[in-house]
Amino acid sequence: MDNCTVVTKPALNLVGISYCGPYSTFPDEAILLQSEFLSRKHELNGEVRSTALYSPYFGNEVFATYWASFETAHMETVPDGMVQFIIPEHTYAMVTCTNKRIGEGYEQLSAWMNEQQLKKRDNAVSIEIFYIDEHLEEEAVDLLVPIEDQGGLGVFE
Repeated sequence: MDNCTVVTKPALNLVGISYCGPYSTFPDEAILLQSEFLSRKHELNGEVRSTALYSPYFGNEVFATYWASFETAHMETVPDGMVQFIIPEHTYAMVTCTNKRIGEGYEQLSAWMNEQQLKKRDNAVSIEIFYIDEHLEEEAVDLLVPIEDQGGLGVFE
């Protein structure tokens, strides 16, 4: 569990597309969404700040909304069918895994959060960050779960 950590991410300006549906349709729909979005990257006219694909998501007991997006500078107009939004600065519990081991990554992160007594912040989105490399079958992924403020515990500063 030594690859779990607490990080603070600054606000992110993202442009992307989303899918909303029952949990039973994941991860197939998430993979299709990411493929569709990657095929449309050229529509962002070079505004993309990195090759990392951001997939914020949230859900309840029945369904989830999942995004495929890139970080950009604020865009005056966004391509048809895409949405621009800002995720505010948050503190996250984070683990790095690979796109082939996301389930294991979440299990590890959940166990570590329980061990550290970190509570998920329910009104904030979790984020999967895929570090795209067309030459690799297995890519690095950061899993970020927003956590509640720890009330000034010095270990996180």
